[in-house]
Amino acid sequence: MTVTDPRPETAQAPAAAALQHRPGRWIDNWNPEDTTQWNTEGKAIAARNLRWSIFAEFLGFVVWQLWSVVVVSLPAAGFQLSTGEIFWLISMPSLVGATLRIPYTFMVPRFGGRNWTIVSAGLLLIPSIGLAIAVSNPATPFGVLLLIAALAGFGGGNFASSMSNITFFYPAAQKGWALGLNAAGGNLGASVAQFVVPIVITVGAAATLNLPLAGLIWVPLILVAMVGASLRMDNLSAAKADIAASLAALKEPHLWILAVLYIGTFGSFIGFAGVFPKLLADTFPDFKGIAIGTATVTLAFLGALVGSLARPYGGKLADRFGGTVITIGAFTVMGLGILSVILTLPTQNFAIFLLCFLVLFAAAGIGNGSTYRMIPTIFALRSNGGIGAQRKAAAALGLISAIGAYGGFFIPQVLGFSKTTFGSYVPALGSFVAAYVIFLALTAGVYLRMSTKSGTRI
Repeated sequence: MTVTDPRPETAQAPAAAALQHRPGRWIDNWNPEDTTQWNTEGKAIAARNLRWSIFAEFLGFVVWQLWSVVVVSLPAAGFQLSTGEIFWLISMPSLVGATLRIPYTFMVPRFGGRNWTIVSAGLLLIPSIGLAIAVSNPATPFGVLLLIAALAGFGGGNFASSMSNITFFYPAAQKGWALGLNAAGGNLGASVAQFVVPIVITVGAAATLNLPLAGLIWVPLILVAMVGASLRMDNLSAAKADIAASLAALKEPHLWILAVLYIGTFGSFIGFAGVFPKLLADTFPDFKGIAIGTATVTLAFLGALVGSLARPYGGKLADRFGGTVITIGAFTVMGLGILSVILTLPTQNFAIFLLCFLVLFAAAGIGNGSTYRMIPTIFALRSNGGIGAQRKAAAALGLISAIGAYGGFFIPQVLGFSKTTFGSYVPALGSFVAAYVIFLALTAGVYLRMSTKSGTRI
């Protein structure tokens, strides 16, 4: 993240003074590296803040992905939208969310983690209620729909502030575990939204759809998150923005190389997660889902679910074999997965189509974890005085996560262009295969060589 502990990593953490609690749930003298403070009070406080952070970020991802589910049902609800307009509604939340991740990172030091969680969760009410109002009337202009879809980007920005907040609460030895839980909890929101929303809008609807419920059902949970953050989370006066490290990271060429690779891994995950319901509906229009009573369960949620669950294993595999090797393997499998989709499309076999994409999602999730794991090692090798490696790596993580999220915009746009120009998704899918080959070559050419030269497993 771009917000870190500014102390040099070589310094020994001084013994912390007793924690002081001020009005507004501010905590002074926080130092998780102090064993006594951590074991007596710190661990419980950190765990409490982590639980509510995960819940708020989970809802952020839910709102971020709402339009990817709703757009599939808009034509049946009477909306007259072109293919290009539908793909703009899918991709706009990712464009805004990726852009917001950079300023969101600095909000925790400015306003406090608890305070900003309340605000950022409250902002989710706007796109949730706005969606409910907009989709209730088929005469709603496309421009209004696009604006509300853009506001769903608030949910994508939440990831950056949530991660930067939690990094302050945990000692260095436990940051990876805590941030992994926080990230996984957020990513699962994409899958839950794609599972729950189709059920809610079809249950008891008979011949119509209850599209406004797609947004309204999350309002009570958002309110719970706001109240919970207010009553149970804390602000740390020790949280400081590390602007110098961010500027130093921006000057590092490897930040931009790794950002490109992260577009290939996380960008593929969030991009295909957003577009998968539309791809399923277009490729297999006769498959509406699995009927359970009056509700319909679609299978699009499986992609985001598999990708989310696979991400931690990417980090574990990278710890054992090196992030470079696992990332190369991930891009290889992703390319083969898409190539398999292209080759088997003429068979119109739903099971094969779904399986190929689930392989893609699993590989993308593993690649997310392995690419993220590479960053601290590479910045440690590149450290040559000045801003410390840990500080620059932490800043780079935040910037790379923001840039990678733009994949959620590019992938739907490329697919939409392919469909409107060529009447098929195959050209776009072919371009993704080529992109994965380039990403693979870039990873191997730069980081296998660096690993061999340095004698360090990257």
